[in-house]
Amino acid sequence: MSHAHDPDIVKRLRRAQGHLDTVVKMLAGGREVPEVVQQLQAVEKALEKVKMLLIFDHIDHHLFETTGTQTPETRRSIESLKALTKYL
Repeated sequence: MSHAHDPDIVKRLRRAQGHLDTVVKMLAGGREVPEVVQQLQAVEKALEKVKMLLIFDHIDHHLFETTGTQTPETRRSIESLKALTKYL
């Protein structure tokens, strides 16, 4: 399976799409701005999570699967670097 076609990533994208569809319906229905903005926040967070998963999967694929290097020390180092991304 291509690392860009992970079922979890597709599921999350569909969830974001559902949130965005809801935003369009809310605007068409004349909903209050605070409610619409809250829903837009959900869309943004869902897309940010998908982006993070894609990047992490890409890193894993190219650093481990392609090179074949998966020592415990290397794995810990990469996981440590991934953990730092929450501060970006």
